[in-house]
Amino acid sequence: MRIKESELILNPDGSVYHLNLRPENIAETILFVGDQDRVEKITKHFDTIDFKTQKREFKTQTGTYKGKRLTVLSTGIGPDNIDIVLNELDALVNIDLTTRKPKDELTSLNIIRIGTSGSLQSEIPINSFLLNTYGLDLNGMLHFYKIDSICNTKIEEAFIKHTDWKPEKARPILIKNSSELEAQFESDIVFKGVTATAGGFYGPQGRVLRLPLEDDTLNKKIEKFSYQEIKISNFEMETAAIYGLSKLLGHKAISLNAIIANRANGTFSENPGQVIKDLIEYTLDKLIEK
Repeated sequence: MRIKESELILNPDGSVYHLNLRPENIAETILFVGDQDRVEKITKHFDTIDFKTQKREFKTQTGTYKGKRLTVLSTGIGPDNIDIVLNELDALVNIDLTTRKPKDELTSLNIIRIGTSGSLQSEIPINSFLLNTYGLDLNGMLHFYKIDSICNTKIEEAFIKHTDWKPEKARPILIKNSSELEAQFESDIVFKGVTATAGGFYGPQGRVLRLPLEDDTLNKKIEKFSYQEIKISNFEMETAAIYGLSKLLGHKAISLNAIIANRANGTFSENPGQVIKDLIEYTLDKLIEK
């Protein structure tokens, strides 16, 4: 079935509307960063850069690192941005933009998020690396899609019961990462955990400035949740959306975080830039390991 112009919007040059990209502009391995200024912190390591573009917060550069073609793309902050990015990237590889019809043969992208986060567990220290085995979606965006195939109902129900999760809120969804990419990026210097993906930075992550919280004990309950060795390790705003949409669309995804804060201990890294730099170099080297 042909996809209507109002549903898949293209720019006059044939590029997808928000990302300003054409199919030939991206590699099959894509590194996500939230901050557009972090794109060059990765691509400065590249041997070549053959494409650059930016529209709004979506900045993209494609090139090669030690012979491997890679794309680096800034998503901006939040699950709503991830909805745009994942759907438009999938359109680039799995929809014929001329006929506006899905392709018979589908392409699976490798998506690696390099982010920053604060740990909720005292044993995951600042200046460490964290690989997220699951994303716990707390924001509700994924509920607009058919998600039965990606849910982990027993764990979700245990979390709802443990936290006394209010039915007025979106039902939490737990989504697994790509086991293949997890095996590629794990090592003895990387912690593992479950990231909780919130829809905001302040109230949704339990921060109080002037507004009171609906449940000011929620963070403590999240920190103490445990189900068959599954514990919530950190808060951020993208991973579960990346995992969920990637699973639904047939792509592989992994999220790696530089831990720059420990909220359980109340500590913050004295040199967060160095932690991020180290994680970038770790990720690039893992991508080319044989």
